[in-house]
Amino acid sequence: MPIYEYHCDKCNKDFECLVLGNEQPDCPSCNSKKVKKLMSASSFFSKGGHGQTVKAAAGASSCTGCAATSCTSCDP
Repeated sequence: MPIYEYHCDKCNKDFECLVLGNEQPDCPSCNSKKVKKLMSASSFFSKGGHGQTVKAAAGASSCTGCAATSCTSCDP
């Protein structure tokens, strides 16, 4: 079951909510229905090329020694 992040336009608060199907949550602070779903940052664990586990944000390189967005040139 997914947990989504929302922003309330009425009281300007952010909150998380477990949502089933197409439910539209109410703001837990002011009970307003004027809430918008936020884009959540995701992260994942990836096995590095040398048996190392690396945590990386989506779109980021899993390498720790460079700023490249792809490790295709890093593998020996």
